[in-house]
Amino acid sequence: MLLSFSILKFIFIMADSPTIRKINSLLLKRFGKPYRAPVLPDPIDLLIATVLSQNTNDKNSYKAYKNLKDKYKHWHQLKNVPVKELTNTIRTAGLANQKAETIKKIFSSLFAKNKSASLEYLNDLNNEDTIKELTKIKGVGVKTASCVLLFAMDRDICPVDTHVHRTLNRIGIVKTTSPDKAFFEINKNFPLGIAHSFHTNLLKLGRGYCKANEVKCITCPLIKVCNFEEKSLSESSLKAENSFMLLDNV
Repeated sequence: MLLSFSILKFIFIMADSPTIRKINSLLLKRFGKPYRAPVLPDPIDLLIATVLSQNTNDKNSYKAYKNLKDKYKHWHQLKNVPVKELTNTIRTAGLANQKAETIKKIFSSLFAKNKSASLEYLNDLNNEDTIKELTKIKGVGVKTASCVLLFAMDRDICPVDTHVHRTLNRIGIVKTTSPDKAFFEINKNFPLGIAHSFHTNLLKLGRGYCKANEVKCITCPLIKVCNFEEKSLSESSLKAENSFMLLDNV
């Protein structure tokens, strides 16, 4: 039976694409095994920290997270905190008004559902249902929900932000137009036990080597397996990349 051109093209792409395990191995050789807290955080802590991390750097979001934890000893206190007060407390995270509104919606939703500021009920749900449950809250997207699964619930789920999405496409693992589409594509059958190292090290690659407007291919650990057609082979100096990762320090 003759195969159509589109099917042949798909088979070629799949055969030519680097595997996730291979990429993970190469990244581990360059960056090492990422730090992970010996005790995983409470999922609600991780959810709040991830909201604060949106569209800012880890240091600024960590300051905002610490401000919250220092000012409010129990999350249930935020149920009655005015949005303006909450905004001022997390201002260092940027987009403070928007993030304060999202945090208020999180706790309003949890108290309406469970009469508590806990995500413990998620433990009985599978990955798909957990993401569906969390993304019902306005302001909580797929990336934020998947971070809760990986960093707090130790699930074999790889979150996809803009950095990870960019590198996945350039390498040739996916051909998708958005982080959410890439997330659902790579997590269909993600290899067991490597989600944390793969996500974290690919994030480091995206921040330090494979930036949106600058690529440092000649020193990239994936240069031999990457399908990016616009490689830059010129010599370039690398600045030391800040290794602090917010979600492993919650």
